Amino acid sequence: MPAETRGAPAERTASAPAAAIAAPPKKKRGRKSLKEVSEDSDVMKELDKITLDKQYYSISEVAGMFRVNTSLIRYWENEFDILQPKKNRKGDRLFRQEDIHHLKLIYHLLRERKYTIEGAKQKLREDRKLAARNFEMVQALLKVKGFLTELKDQL
Repeated sequence: MPAETRGAPAERTASAPAAAIAAPPKKKRGRKSLKEVSEDSDVMKELDKITLDKQYYSISEVAGMFRVNTSLIRYWENEFDILQPKKNRKGDRLFRQEDIHHLKLIYHLLRERKYTIEGAKQKLREDRKLAARNFEMVQALLKVKGFLTELKDQL
């Protein structure tokens, strides 16, 4: 058949809606771009704003807080001994506030400080209290930095 009867590809794209052309790019695998890495630091800021008022959180709620997949939370549970969420009879994981604090520490080491899994395990094994204290100091300094930049912008 001739190309005129089938419709040329140029005709199809011209008749396609503009929304389809301007669709957001799909998530890609592999390393994150610098922009995506900088967005990860926003996760910790948002976690500080969240008040943990419930006694237990489901794995989907926790994954939503950290903007990660539930499979990654399960993987971290298997890799790190400090994560011990309760499980109900059905086998659903129920995370306490203590578990969420441990996840914040793990997230900080892996995603912000760029430790490997083995490196983060070793760091937590060597001195868990020191790692937690350093994490808290970094978070406090980030709050101060945010306050000072806000103050600078107002001037």
